[in-house]
Amino acid sequence: MRELYESSCAANGLSGDPLPSVIDYNVAVFNVRVYDPRNTGGPTPAVLFFHGGGWVMGSLSTHDGLCRRLASRASLPVIAVDYRLAPEYPYPAAIDDSRSAMRWLFEAGNEHGLDVTEAVLVGDSAGGQLAAVLANENAATTEPLPIVGQVLMYPMVDLTMSSPSYQRVTDGFPLVADTIAWFADHYLPENVDRSAPDISPVMAQLPAGLPPTYVITVDNDPLVDEGANYAAALARAGTEVLYQHLPGYAHGLFTSSGRIPRGEQTVDQVAAFIRDRTV
Repeated sequence: MRELYESSCAANGLSGDPLPSVIDYNVAVFNVRVYDPRNTGGPTPAVLFFHGGGWVMGSLSTHDGLCRRLASRASLPVIAVDYRLAPEYPYPAAIDDSRSAMRWLFEAGNEHGLDVTEAVLVGDSAGGQLAAVLANENAATTEPLPIVGQVLMYPMVDLTMSSPSYQRVTDGFPLVADTIAWFADHYLPENVDRSAPDISPVMAQLPAGLPPTYVITVDNDPLVDEGANYAAALARAGTEVLYQHLPGYAHGLFTSSGRIPRGEQTVDQVAAFIRDRTV
């Protein structure tokens, strides 16, 4: 599965925009990659990116073209998190690593050399779940970090898998209901509460003070209903929400943006949203 995903993303993803600096760092038990499009240093906003792949596959390389494009078009450093994967490292390894990465990003004098003033959290699919969980947890703390936006690209935010689109999208597409179940069973230990807030954010009591959020869903995707439901829940919680639904497209659009023009166009819209939140 991992090898196929790597080859598919390499064949169909965005070509890598050249950048002045791309450096990998080790953080505890995982790695991150810092894409910096700037030619000078100084205080800067940044993007913290979490890749998709059902917490089971995906890597720095599968989303390299996407991260390079976001860094280039947003004119900001993008920090991609190579969190540990299940089944070797099941829940809560992925979210624990993501929390550590966010702290690492903001630590003064860190080895990455960035003076990060604020950040936007971005993730696709399972990475969207990680971004949403971090945003919720951060907003609920007494001293939140300056998270000024989040972008959730067809996020996987309901591991109870109870929304109607799971009954509708069952075959004929890259990601179907059985695939989600396979991912979840590899990521989650038996008997874990799948409605827990760090597993299914759509089930959580959302805090006040969440940052402006851009939610994107695609039509031919078992996750479409939960993405729409989460956008609505954010709005009910008083969050500024931009919701975009792309009819006719399937899950995996953003790792196939080198082949599908609408995917590339939407990546540019994500970069514009990030710029608007960080001016």
